[in-house]
Amino acid sequence: MRVKIEHRLGIQAPPEAIWALIADIGAWAEWNPLYPKAEGVMRIGAPLSLTVALPGRAPQAIRPVVVDWIPNEQLLWRLSMLGGLIKSTRYMEIEQLAETGCIFSNGEMFEGLLGPTVARRVRGPLRAGFAAMGEAVKARAEARWREGAGAPT
Repeated sequence: MRVKIEHRLGIQAPPEAIWALIADIGAWAEWNPLYPKAEGVMRIGAPLSLTVALPGRAPQAIRPVVVDWIPNEQLLWRLSMLGGLIKSTRYMEIEQLAETGCIFSNGEMFEGLLGPTVARRVRGPLRAGFAAMGEAVKARAEARWREGAGAPT
């Protein structure tokens, strides 16, 4: 059984503006409320060193592995805990709707023997964290697009 937790929102900026924020993992601490510490390179098989700060919970260090990325479209990483009893795939996807309009999907799928149970326990804080990150991506991408690309104001 797989449990999915997701947040989606529209962003008035081109995919490249959104991707520039996602791809610069080392700069996440400057703007990303969900990951106040982030290090690593976007390369398939590469580990990331992240601190997750869910609302109402103590920050937690995790070391997921990048499993896929497509510039201007998606980033996926996988995390396995407790010997594989909890497995999750985290994704950030950019769906272009117009030249300067996109849907940003930000979510996680839980699997493994304990995955669905864990997902139900963290659903509220995780959804709130994804929403906070999505709003931060939106604000920053739209502001950068307006400032640097001659977008209509």
